[in-house]
Amino acid sequence: MSNDTLNEMQQRLDSQKRAQIAGGAVSAELRIDRLRRCVDILERGGDELIEAMRTDFGHRSVDQSKLADIDGAIGPLKGAIKHVRKWMRPEKRSTMFPLNLMGGRSRIEFQPLGVVGCISPWNFPVQLTFSPLAGVLAAGNRTMIKPSEYTPITSELMKTLVEASFDADEIAVFTGGPEVGQAFSGLAFDHLLFTGATNIARHVMRAASENLVPVTLELGGKSPVIVGRSADMSQAARNIMNGKTMNAGQICLAPDYVMVPEESQDDFVAAARAAVSDMYPDLKDNPDYTSVINERHYDRLQSYVADAKAKGGDVVEINPADEDFSQQEHHRIPPTLVLNPSEDMLVMQEEIFGPVLPVKTYAAVEETIAYVNDHDRPLGLYYFGQDSGETRRVLDETVSGGVTVNDVIMHVAQENLPFGGVGPSGMGAYHGEEGFKNFSHAKSIYTQSSTISKMMAKMGPPYKKRDTAA
Repeated sequence: MSNDTLNEMQQRLDSQKRAQIAGGAVSAELRIDRLRRCVDILERGGDELIEAMRTDFGHRSVDQSKLADIDGAIGPLKGAIKHVRKWMRPEKRSTMFPLNLMGGRSRIEFQPLGVVGCISPWNFPVQLTFSPLAGVLAAGNRTMIKPSEYTPITSELMKTLVEASFDADEIAVFTGGPEVGQAFSGLAFDHLLFTGATNIARHVMRAASENLVPVTLELGGKSPVIVGRSADMSQAARNIMNGKTMNAGQICLAPDYVMVPEESQDDFVAAARAAVSDMYPDLKDNPDYTSVINERHYDRLQSYVADAKAKGGDVVEINPADEDFSQQEHHRIPPTLVLNPSEDMLVMQEEIFGPVLPVKTYAAVEETIAYVNDHDRPLGLYYFGQDSGETRRVLDETVSGGVTVNDVIMHVAQENLPFGGVGPSGMGAYHGEEGFKNFSHAKSIYTQSSTISKMMAKMGPPYKKRDTAA
């Protein structure tokens, strides 16, 4: 990275901070205007962005890109437009006795932080760039964005579209490789949002700490699925495989491993086969089935499967049309199950981020809870079953960023639920009103009444009356 790029980023940050101060209070009208411009970018440029993502991935489902990336970002932005005036209202808070009886009043006002840095990932490059802007812009901030170098065509297109609709002192986009990202994370933002891998987040957080920049980290981890004995196995397998094959499993919330009753493993495998065959009668040239992003990640996933086989794993490839994947233009991998995986396998040690799914068995549900609790807290947890007591127990006795019951991933689609991780799967949350608050400064304000002011003036030192008779 050249010094020119670093200087340009620093100068832009300084310029945005000056503009934020010079602009004074950020009106609801200006916030809504910025949000609408983002919506307009996605509505006008949606088809072009979808094509850019398809090219970056080698192949990516057009329908998936429309649903997840374009519509998935427009929804939160329109929600913020609808609710931002309400979110901006001061919150009344109770005042301590007896000051409350004498006219004292307490409230919280939400103030823009200033300039928010956003580092977005490659797996949903549009959605995870524009969706956070719902909270960032609704809160009245300006922003600088560093999109992923793994999707260079999409990143450059987003930069072009943003520059056509926004002054650089409102939103600025900087593209480039890891060196640019490293320098970007070391800038003195007023807040930094990073979405990506946990190992990269450690470097980002370390760089941000040099300037005491608060961070929101949206990470990942190994999100488990617990299939209870009361579950409809066919429906559970369908939902699990739908989540695992969406974006070829390249989702931070994708099911990372499944735990099924020991007597139901064969039923799950059969149901998974049926579900994949129904969704994807063929895979190699299917327009609905997305490629692995690049050769590096393709080789990584293949190494996980090879490692599982070498360690005695029962690997089940679901290939409905029995196609030959050894010769292919794009990096596609059939959905692959690893049955009864051992703990020394890579598929049980690393976040998979692809269409490979380990399947463990259990005798009692207590085993599944103990297993989850013995590992890093995941971004998502999924439970299938109709047993309300067991559902309650799983919810009460495990800790995860969020939970979907009787489906996978879908809690992230609920804009009124905060989305975020816990521990190694992240910190902080956004979406909806929580996003607005996350990117705002909650300023505490106490207004003293004139009556109390006069009383307080008489209550200061000297606290003991001096003997003036001597």
